[in-house]
Amino acid sequence: MNATRTIPGPVTWCGIIVTTCLLLLLFQKILWLVVPFLLALILYYLLAPLAKWLIMAGFSNDFAAVSLSGAFLLLMTGCLLLLYPWTMTNADDWQEILQHYLASGSSVLENMLVGLQQKFTFLEKAHMADEMHWRMQDFSSHFTDKYLGAFLLWLAAWLPSLLLTPVITFFMLKDGVRLRKFVGSVVPNAYFEKTLYLMHAVNRTARTYFVGLMKLTLIDALTLALGLWALGISSPLLLGAITAVLSWIPYLGPLLGCAMVVMVTATDFPGNSTLIYGAIGLFLLVRALDDFVFMPYIVGRSLHLHPLLTVLMFFVGEAIAGIAGLMLVIPILGVVAVLGETLELILTDTRLGARHAHALKLRMLAANSDL
Repeated sequence: MNATRTIPGPVTWCGIIVTTCLLLLLFQKILWLVVPFLLALILYYLLAPLAKWLIMAGFSNDFAAVSLSGAFLLLMTGCLLLLYPWTMTNADDWQEILQHYLASGSSVLENMLVGLQQKFTFLEKAHMADEMHWRMQDFSSHFTDKYLGAFLLWLAAWLPSLLLTPVITFFMLKDGVRLRKFVGSVVPNAYFEKTLYLMHAVNRTARTYFVGLMKLTLIDALTLALGLWALGISSPLLLGAITAVLSWIPYLGPLLGCAMVVMVTATDFPGNSTLIYGAIGLFLLVRALDDFVFMPYIVGRSLHLHPLLTVLMFFVGEAIAGIAGLMLVIPILGVVAVLGETLELILTDTRLGARHAHALKLRMLAANSDL
């Protein structure tokens, strides 16, 4: 079969975009199931090489699925059991440290606004510095009772859903091949080859995106940690890991990560504006490396999406499903684009249609031959 990629037509692209929006609207309603499924998909692609190695070593497919997913479940449960008492013991100290970081960050932001007001008169007339000072004071003073408690409750509500991740991963490892065989068995023979290509293309697109995202996260975390360590900022590895994970959220995530780095830098080195700007420059450098070096070579252009369409779909995803839409819109669009492109190839291939019609005619003749 010719593996050359064709460009879907305008009608197909309209169907792809509409389908993506409908899926986002649906996934927003069942987000409690979508999130563990996506995490399970990432875990499946990470564990699949190990499962293949176990099977080649002589173990059964069921043993590989049970052992790998069970090991991850035990690891996750053990981490939760260890982290809970440690978190409760140090909760008060963390609240105090966090408020100290917030105060330092608000001070840096106020100083920047004062400097901007001195250069731009319209900002001075709007009293931007005073307004920002009042809002930051309110946020810092009420952070513990208003925001921290709500965050902990939200995390506790999501915990049972996240425990579904190893369960879903187990069934993916155990029944993935069986599911593909089942789908292939119900497809008419004329469309069997294109259906195999469709399943392979969807699997390849999802694997390339999610595994590439994990590799990109690891590289970002190490790069940021190395740069923060060179600048002398405390806890560089932890900061690098948190900011790299926050970058999963387009646009908003990098801003939050940069703000966190600035707050820690301002707390470690109060009044040292040079180091603060150095931390911001490091963050911008890593983002530039992501966009122009890491992303093209690690994730590649497997999704084959035009940059303008990508930007527009970010806004559409945020409007439909908020932050979840920002995170889900691109992988959903990539998979739906592969489905739409392949379905267009199948439906517009007159030779396949003729083969299918001829097969139906032969079956009808065979069924009526002894009547």
